[in-house]
Amino acid sequence: MTTTRKSALPAAGAVIPPAVTGAARGDDRAGFDLPAISSPASQEAARLIVVPPLPEALARGLVVIQYRADNLRIVPVFGPGALGVIPRVGHLHVTVDDAPWHWVDASGEPLIIQGLTPGPHRVLIELADPTHHVVDSKTVSFEIPQRPSGH
Repeated sequence: MTTTRKSALPAAGAVIPPAVTGAARGDDRAGFDLPAISSPASQEAARLIVVPPLPEALARGLVVIQYRADNLRIVPVFGPGALGVIPRVGHLHVTVDDAPWHWVDASGEPLIIQGLTPGPHRVLIELADPTHHVVDSKTVSFEIPQRPSGH
C-alpha cells in the first residue's frame, strides 16, 4: 500500500491571502510581513527605510534611529548558503562619522548610539545580504545639542 502526503506549504509563487500575511489583522505589523513562500524571481528588490533620530533622545545625547527593511528580513544568518533563503535575509552595517570601521547589526531593533560629542554627526546604515554585499544604504545626519554643564 502506498500513501501520499500533501505538503502543508503553498507552491512557489502562490498568492498568500492577507489573513496569513497580517494585512487582514489591521495591526501595525501588516506592512512588515512577507509571504512565507515565494519564488526567488518574484521577489522585489530589498530596500531600507530610515527615519531621523528621535529628537527627545537627541536632547539627552542619545541617538535612537528607527528603520525598516522592505523585502528582506533582518536576522543573524550569514554566509553564501543563506543567499538562497526565501524570503530574503540580511543584516545592517553601521558606520558613524565616516569611521574606517563599522559594526554589524542583525537584531532588527532600533539602532541606539550613545557617547557622541555635541555637534553634527552622520550615521551610514547599509542593508547587506548574508555575504555582506550591500544592497541599499541610507545616511542619517543629525546634531547632538550642547548640554548645560552639570548634567
